[in-house]
Amino acid sequence: MDELAELAGNTPAQFRINHLENNPRQQNVVQVAGDLMDEMQPLKGRYLGLAAHGSFSSYVAEIAEVSVDAGQIRVHKVVCIVDCGLAVNPDIVKAQMEGAVMYGLTAALHGNLELENGAIKQSNFHDYPILRMDEAPEVEVVIVQSDEAPTGVGEPGLPPIAPAVANAVYKATS
Repeated sequence: MDELAELAGNTPAQFRINHLENNPRQQNVVQVAGDLMDEMQPLKGRYLGLAAHGSFSSYVAEIAEVSVDAGQIRVHKVVCIVDCGLAVNPDIVKAQMEGAVMYGLTAALHGNLELENGAIKQSNFHDYPILRMDEAPEVEVVIVQSDEAPTGVGEPGLPPIAPAVANAVYKATS
């Protein structure tokens, strides 16, 4: 999506906002993400990617700060903006978004299953790599204030992380 934004002469956030006119809540999380991206000052060699998603009546935008060195992708920071309606327990919302980011990064960076004789070769975490502590990025969660009814926070934080990373990798390698 960031490639399309570039071709259209828009920022990643503005391109999405222009195509979300019928979804003001998702448009808002993308706007907040765009404003935060404008303020971010990644170190030399680090790049920002954006992605957004809506499910379970919640809306999430994520910014991934990424570097690529010798073909290895490193995610340094993720900013997660979530509109889940009224956040009844903000600590749980934050924990769910952080967990979704880590789980999604495991799939994006390590998600390789091998087949042997028609069965999956990996049997548990001893032979399936998961994101380790030394790989875990800083995660900042921004909860959008809302008067809407509370909505889902379990799954909505997961889908945008891989495309946010991919958009940052695109910038790092183009």
